[in-house]
Amino acid sequence: MVVGGGVVGLTTAVVLAERGRRVRVWTRDPVERTTSAVAGALWWPYHIEPMARARTWALRSLEVYEELAARPAETGVRLVGGVMGETAPEDVAHWAAGRVPGLRRSTAEEYPAGTGVWARLPLIDMTAHLPWLVERLRRAGGTVEERTVSDLADVPAPVVVHCAGLGARELVADDPIRPVRGQLVVVENPGVRSWTVSTAPDGTMAYLFPQPGRLLLGGTAEDDAWSLEPDPAVAAAIVARCAALRPEVAGARVLDHRVGLRPVRPAVRIEREVRPDGRVVVHHYGHGGAGVTVAWGCAEEAAALVEPAAS
Repeated sequence: MVVGGGVVGLTTAVVLAERGRRVRVWTRDPVERTTSAVAGALWWPYHIEPMARARTWALRSLEVYEELAARPAETGVRLVGGVMGETAPEDVAHWAAGRVPGLRRSTAEEYPAGTGVWARLPLIDMTAHLPWLVERLRRAGGTVEERTVSDLADVPAPVVVHCAGLGARELVADDPIRPVRGQLVVVENPGVRSWTVSTAPDGTMAYLFPQPGRLLLGGTAEDDAWSLEPDPAVAAAIVARCAALRPEVAGARVLDHRVGLRPVRPAVRIEREVRPDGRVVVHHYGHGGAGVTVAWGCAEEAAALVEPAAS
């Protein structure tokens, strides 16, 4: 049983099911309403610790996403060029050089705001990718059910993979996990084809992610903020920051406002616990703002912790 229907839970369930395990997913919220559904979903290690392990997980996930990008309409994964601002090639060379497609210093035309790196990265449409994961799981014999879990001891399975994100605060009394609130604005795309991420000296972010039929503008990173209601003033500031980078978005028609709570922890928890009754719980949560980025690498590591108990 996998508890949690976000991208980490679903990907882990797919890995286990395709290795021949009987898998069910219980998710409190419909898959399309999980935090993962709100993600801008550009592949890049962000707001996750420990970074050394995260980069290993991310590079493994990059390999998978590059394969999935051959079928973008089906999987929601595309390889798109863009600029990561306030970053130099030497800043990321120790892990990205030779592994990240097209990585180079950006030109002044590509990023007038200053130093940046251009790369061709997976940009994932979560409105397509999450349903695709559900269908891939079902093809492998797994199921997804909307069920609220208040105690892992009540889950009727000999092996439980705990992927509840922020829900770990209640399920396992994990106080260190906390929300980092992200808000974005969805607008009609006025013709932006490349992605951009920019960080101001005060730490405020601006990003533009072109997705099929729309453009995502972001974003925020508010520590310990729990509100899921969009803030109109924050939304206006997001649009203004993005318009400073790409003036054509200033008058774009707003389609939607979205808010998600990133499950940030001092370190991702991937750990196998054998309970007194002999049942096994594999804890797998705390991926911060990089759940999509590390999903496949983490899922394989969590699956390796499951398999000794399931064999």
